[in-house]
Amino acid sequence: MKEAVEQSHGAREAGCPRRRWIPRPCRVLVLLNPRGGKGKALQLFRSRVQPLLVEADVSFTLMLTERRNHARELVRQEELGHWDGLVIMSGDGLVHEVVNGLMERPDWQTAIQKPLCSLPGGSANALAASVNYYSGYEQVTNEELLTNCTLLLCRRLLTPMNLLSLHTASGLRLFSVLSLAWGFIADVDLESEKYRALGEVRFTLGTFLRLASLRTYHGRLAYLPPGAAAAKMSAAPVLDQSGPVNTHLVPLDRPVPAHWTVVPEQDFVLVLVLLHTHLGSDMFAAPMGRCAAGTMHLFYVLAGVSRATLLRLFLAMEKGKHMEFDCPHLVHVPVAAFRLEPRDRAGVFTVDGELMASEAVQGQVHPDYYWMVSGCVEPASRQGPPQTPPSREPL
Repeated sequence: MKEAVEQSHGAREAGCPRRRWIPRPCRVLVLLNPRGGKGKALQLFRSRVQPLLVEADVSFTLMLTERRNHARELVRQEELGHWDGLVIMSGDGLVHEVVNGLMERPDWQTAIQKPLCSLPGGSANALAASVNYYSGYEQVTNEELLTNCTLLLCRRLLTPMNLLSLHTASGLRLFSVLSLAWGFIADVDLESEKYRALGEVRFTLGTFLRLASLRTYHGRLAYLPPGAAAAKMSAAPVLDQSGPVNTHLVPLDRPVPAHWTVVPEQDFVLVLVLLHTHLGSDMFAAPMGRCAAGTMHLFYVLAGVSRATLLRLFLAMEKGKHMEFDCPHLVHVPVAAFRLEPRDRAGVFTVDGELMASEAVQGQVHPDYYWMVSGCVEPASRQGPPQTPPSREPL
């Protein structure tokens, strides 16, 4: 694939240590889930996305996914040299499938370098909302978010993104592009599936229903702060036959290294590991901004928080105001790695919104590991007021 790469002092000043573009003209494979969100993704692609791609010399082949893990199977076998990028139009779960499919290939080291683009066609669309935020634009949802992300594809600028490598007690290894959740958030995500036709409103409804029967989850949590990660690596890291080496992790049957921080075993309402700013298109979960390379957000809420306080926190999250409450039960720390060990069978895990067995799990971030379409601005904060949406005129 012909690529344009720029490494300049100006690019670093703009917040992007590296710049890379999809070539023009280009050819992309579009993987679309017609049942995602409200079930209107195909209609929206034809009416909103396709005209802009034609105008910008982006030719495409459209492929509809038919079942769970279909996209994973497709990219595992696809001849990637035919495409300048992979475009995923669905929710965050389909991006999860694509990345894990790429990492399961024999040529995973080159396959994961194939540029990706997330077009919102699901319910939460957290990754697309985060990209929209990184690109300097005000928070929008639905068709406005889809248009913004499509115009970013037309501009072709790529940004490197962190990737989370996960290991479970049963020996499963998988990769996350967005989040791992345990407790309240995971329960809401899965229990609201029956309201999928409502779109993003399903999560608001699910939150109220779960608050009505609020429960806690007993477990132990440990994490590696970024400073400690830079100073020391594990003596016996977890090794894998393929994929990047997790230099900060030791096997789950061993205690975490001494330079980790251990949270006393107790009851939690939720634990959330988040690689990006948004947990949904209208859930600005990490207003502290984009993570630095090799780090992620860790949030946890301890038992004892009242239903009323928890509700106020979730309502304030729409505008990213929840951290201003200074709630003593809500903790946020940046981390490079974590370990979470449930002590009972209550609660479930979700990874990028997808169900995972409730068992001990640990993970570490691999910095700037794959490329995604995104307008690049300062990673930690935005300077000045939000910008207007990107121009229809492709760059």
